[in-house]
Amino acid sequence: MSEWLVKGGYAVVSVAVAAVYGLLLSGIIARTLARSQGRIGVPVWQGFLDVFKHAAKRTAISHGVMFYLGPILRLTGGIGTLLFVPMLYGSAVFGNFHFAGDIILIIYFILFGALGMALGASEGGHPYSAIGIGRGLAQFAAFEVPFALAVISLAIQYDTLSVYEIVGAQQSGIASWTLVTNPLATIAAMISLLGSTGYSPFDIVASPQEIPIGPRTEFQSDFISLMQLNRAIFAAAKLVLYMDLFFGGATNLLELMVKTWAIYMVPVFVGAAFPRYRIDQSIRFFLRVPTLIGIVAVIFADFFFNAS
Repeated sequence: MSEWLVKGGYAVVSVAVAAVYGLLLSGIIARTLARSQGRIGVPVWQGFLDVFKHAAKRTAISHGVMFYLGPILRLTGGIGTLLFVPMLYGSAVFGNFHFAGDIILIIYFILFGALGMALGASEGGHPYSAIGIGRGLAQFAAFEVPFALAVISLAIQYDTLSVYEIVGAQQSGIASWTLVTNPLATIAAMISLLGSTGYSPFDIVASPQEIPIGPRTEFQSDFISLMQLNRAIFAAAKLVLYMDLFFGGATNLLELMVKTWAIYMVPVFVGAAFPRYRIDQSIRFFLRVPTLIGIVAVIFADFFFNAS
């Protein structure tokens, strides 16, 4: 029992650090994008102000239980993803929970948040909710295909479905990173990351330039505060997951920040350079280019690593 209490305390520390890091990233990235567009932008600590401001507000509007469970389920998906991703390899505090096959559970947690929000939106009563749900889940399914293929390729390569063991296999230096040993899987997963971060050209669900509705306006007070907090935690969890699977993981906080920052710059730069796709263009893109690369990565891993 005492061991589980200690692990639980460490998990709280991991979530707190990820939330702070994710909120700082959101402010820095928003300011970076504003500068690229000739604007000043918000202060880097704006995410913290928004979370506390909305958490202090209350609303008398009610749409039913499931509508308000949406942000809670979303936050559960983000925290669940983080808790099974080792933030620092070999660390007692930031090692988090891990077991054989945990990457399958992580994929389920990523899906859990999206489905939770879909269920919440379906009870909102807005006539456009079905459009948002259809957009979100269709694009989610599309960009998860190349990521799943990349994971299958890694499972063949490392002969494990444990994220911790995959990180451990990359501790011999840069030459042992998946980026070097299996570049096709890395490319497929990084293209999938473009969709999961929600920046242009794949910011289809939010459509921030033209649709003044959706979670940002329909959820008020502490519910949108939970969503903003989850966005920070989920962003940090996904970046750490990609770092662990493809870029050798990290053994200290400085290495973690440098690597995750570099990974995050990829969708940020793409988002600053490209206009938004339509939903049909987005789905066709993910089911063509990155999916084909993922299939080739699986064939490559089966032929090369099984043969060796």
